[in-house]
Amino acid sequence: MNQLTGEIKSITTEGNLSMVGISYEDIMLKTVIIEKVGSVPYLKPGKSIQVLFKETEVVIGLNIDRQISLQNRIPCTIMKIEQGKLLSKLILKCFRDAITSIISTHAVKQMALKEGMQVTAMVKTNEIMLSE
Repeated sequence: MNQLTGEIKSITTEGNLSMVGISYEDIMLKTVIIEKVGSVPYLKPGKSIQVLFKETEVVIGLNIDRQISLQNRIPCTIMKIEQGKLLSKLILKCFRDAITSIISTHAVKQMALKEGMQVTAMVKTNEIMLSE
């Protein structure tokens, strides 16, 4: 499980859903959670929060210059690639943290990914969890 530390900057609620904006380094991450403001003590602006997401939910992009719906984009450098027959594990340096992405080995080869390359790690808003 990947874990980053951020700070809640904004919360927009509709019904039982809340869109939470989290500041991480110089980027904004967003997640949709099934909670309302006041329903959990950590859900308030200014609060330090743990941002959690699975390794299999990290999409890797190169030269992201077209519009896509994935809003959570983290610039990273590939530190290590552990290539298997079907799946590969990428260890990524993102600001002061390291995160892991598990993608197909075919994708690694197709994109010609190498250690030291600059990539964008992307995570869907509904795949991010929050914890104190």
